Amino acid sequence: MTGFPTGPSLPTGVTVEVFAAAFEASPTPMVVTDPRRGDNPVVWANGAFLALTGYGREELYGHNCRMLQGPLTDEAVLQRMRVALAAGRPFEGELLNYRKDGTTFWNGMTINPVRDEAGEVVFFFSAQADMTDKHRLEVAMRDANDALEREVAERTADLRSALEQKTALLHEVDHRVKNNLQVISSLMLLKARRTPEGDARDALQAMADRIGALSTAHRMLYSEGDVSRFDFREFTADLIADLAAGLDEERTRIETEVDSLALSAAMAAPLALLIHELATNALRHAFPEARRGRVAIEARRCAAGMRLVVEDDGVGMASAPDNPAGFGRTLVEMVVRQLRGNLEWSDAGPGTRIAITIPLTGADAP
Repeated sequence: MTGFPTGPSLPTGVTVEVFAAAFEASPTPMVVTDPRRGDNPVVWANGAFLALTGYGREELYGHNCRMLQGPLTDEAVLQRMRVALAAGRPFEGELLNYRKDGTTFWNGMTINPVRDEAGEVVFFFSAQADMTDKHRLEVAMRDANDALEREVAERTADLRSALEQKTALLHEVDHRVKNNLQVISSLMLLKARRTPEGDARDALQAMADRIGALSTAHRMLYSEGDVSRFDFREFTADLIADLAAGLDEERTRIETEVDSLALSAAMAAPLALLIHELATNALRHAFPEARRGRVAIEARRCAAGMRLVVEDDGVGMASAPDNPAGFGRTLVEMVVRQLRGNLEWSDAGPGTRIAITIPLTGADAP
């Protein structure tokens, strides 16, 4: 290491030769260049650097370190290094270098300027490290990540395809059930028309209407994009539109105030029966002798899930005519039990008020 300054920074009794011996014995590759000579050549390298590059000292000394560069060395990193060295600043970076035998290695280097007492850069000292294993691991991890992303993408595509097939199948099921229910309802209506007036005809008519409500429920599910859930506000509006189609709006009307609740598709059929039964019972029995009135349907979120209220301003339960063959109240109570709900019948003064609390938990929660 001839030519190193021996300024006052060296401890007493410690010579440049002592430092040179320590650096020579270090397992860390080290090299020193002299910017005062043309092309900043190598003036010293330790044994670890020779082992890393495969060159001998006589092949390195007097030559610039660019002899370690090759076609795949990153030009952008080289440019940053050149700018730093030209300004006398330290540099840190990683470069793909080439050994004497042409094999490559990733060289992690730190280059620091060595200045004399006047502050002039007289040497550049670089400590280096073979980062090849690190880069190989990074490449392996990147390849593994890419493979994992491809596998996830393929499985996602498979699941999406399976979901689309399931959706199409469920839509087809709802469509066919709707059509079959419409056929059954039509047959029952046809039979009702050919049946003499009386309880039998009324029963056939009522059952046809109930089947029609179930058909409407499946029609709504068929039109929904998500086969697992439906919007209760739109669902109720569609049901009431069917009921109100034959009403004399000057005499009776149906009003609704329903929250937009996303409910499980499994609740569609029982809710269709429930709303249809309560609304039609009110329309048939609450307003005798051409009495004017209204039926109000309200559904709101509540702490327990959903509260459904059907209220009319008619004659009330006490004044309504008895119907020994009636099945409506029994059906309502049965459906409420199926939905694990609570049912309350009360006098609305005037009229009747039916309040139903239905729990919405898990998949059924809004």
